[in-house]
Amino acid sequence: MHGRVIGGIKDWGKRHWPRMRLRTILFATLFLVAALPGFGAVFLRVYENTLVRQTEAELVAQGAALSATAAALWPAAPPGRVARHAVAGDDTPYVPAPASGIDLSTTPIRAERPRVAAGARPSADAVVAATLLSPIMDATRSTTFASIILLDRNGSIVAGSSAVGSYAALPEVAAALAGSATTVLRRNGAYRATYRFEWLSRAAAIRVHYARPIIVGDRVVGVLLLSRSARALFRGLYEDRGKIALGIAAIFGLLVVLSGVISRGVTRPIEQLGAATRAVASGRGRVPDPPPTAAIEIQGLYADFAVMATAIERRSRYLRDFAHAVSHEFKTPLAGIRGAVELLQDHPDMAAEDRRRFLANADADARRLALLVTRLLDLARADMGEPGEERTDATQIVARVADASRTAGFSIEIVSSAKLPDVIAPATTLESVLTTLLENSKQAGARCVVIQLSIRNDRLEILLTDDGPGISRADRVRLFEPFFTTKRDTGGTGLGLAISRSLIEAQRGEIALLDSEITTFVLYLPLSNCVF
Repeated sequence: MHGRVIGGIKDWGKRHWPRMRLRTILFATLFLVAALPGFGAVFLRVYENTLVRQTEAELVAQGAALSATAAALWPAAPPGRVARHAVAGDDTPYVPAPASGIDLSTTPIRAERPRVAAGARPSADAVVAATLLSPIMDATRSTTFASIILLDRNGSIVAGSSAVGSYAALPEVAAALAGSATTVLRRNGAYRATYRFEWLSRAAAIRVHYARPIIVGDRVVGVLLLSRSARALFRGLYEDRGKIALGIAAIFGLLVVLSGVISRGVTRPIEQLGAATRAVASGRGRVPDPPPTAAIEIQGLYADFAVMATAIERRSRYLRDFAHAVSHEFKTPLAGIRGAVELLQDHPDMAAEDRRRFLANADADARRLALLVTRLLDLARADMGEPGEERTDATQIVARVADASRTAGFSIEIVSSAKLPDVIAPATTLESVLTTLLENSKQAGARCVVIQLSIRNDRLEILLTDDGPGISRADRVRLFEPFFTTKRDTGGTGLGLAISRSLIEAQRGEIALLDSEITTFVLYLPLSNCVF
């Protein structure tokens, strides 16, 4: 059931997926990647966390300065709570500043700070210290716009607020009275939304509360309770609008530059290659040279398409010429058979000798057709051959073929160096090619053939040189064409060398006729100890 649902969703997506250009997909991807920092700043509260922690850091700095000032101005230390903190090597107490752990996604937001509870009157020493500290607190408050309240060692309000009572029940104040500075987040009851999208901001309706103990000696004599609203998200964005606008402009400009680079390196060359491919398919064009700005892989694609187009054109031309040659080769014996049949039908009283002659001609033409069909099948199998991994001892094959082809008037000499490595080619392929070449030499009137075996450029080179009359310049260029033969009157089909070339090339080898006065064929075959 679950698999069918997923399959249905995929099918629906495939049916309704819009067709988009590659440049559109790439630009959208780049734009999304560029927008991720802004998305994270707003929706993952990265920017708001920075604003809240900045507010906390300011309150910590103010509290540290004011608590140090208060400790210096405090009168002779009366009894107070013992501060629970680590003490340094001397008598000066050490109160470590707490590492900020505020995170709008995980830190709980407490209720608005409650009203003051009833409490004892402020201690006399705290009142004296407040008299000296109040001007400093007022100046700090007017500059930082933070709420600063001075509490005595019992949590009772001494200065900074018109309320009378105690905040000792607050968790942050209780922690400070125990000697630990604490930061909490509380809701701001006086907050009213100002901006339309301010609901996206979680920090807009909260205040940061920081309580710091005032320690004289090793006694907590009072607490400074500071609070302030964090800078609102949209106000922060507005105040930093210049930097943000500059960043957006820089990112957009970079996107435009990257889009241009990608367009010139990927999308435009692909579009040009697509147009060239369609033109080549219609027979009206060719694959152009790759643009210099195209990516290396795209340039390789251009080169591969050019090779493919050339191969297809060569194959198409080969098929056209081949079809024309096949029709010509089949037309002659078919015409002879048809003429013989017509004569036999038109002259039923034909002399027995003439009838035997016409039937013999028709039989010869039929045998030629059968031979052509067989050789055409051999050529087709050779053309469709795939490189194999069969290893063959070429020296042994050459010796065996030479022994089978020697006659009283036809000698074969083998010249070979030391032990040669095996070649990667089937033994039947090498035997067929060598037999064809030796038969051609014998039919051309040669009386001696020299076969030389050697290694050249990590390949086995086989040279076959005969002492025949040679091959004319005009015939050399057409020698490997299908159906080209100078022995048609003796039954030659003109397919032997074409089949040999296909067999050798299927094994990653080569066969050619050297340009010399004497007839010399050369074969190159890959060795078994070479990697392809």
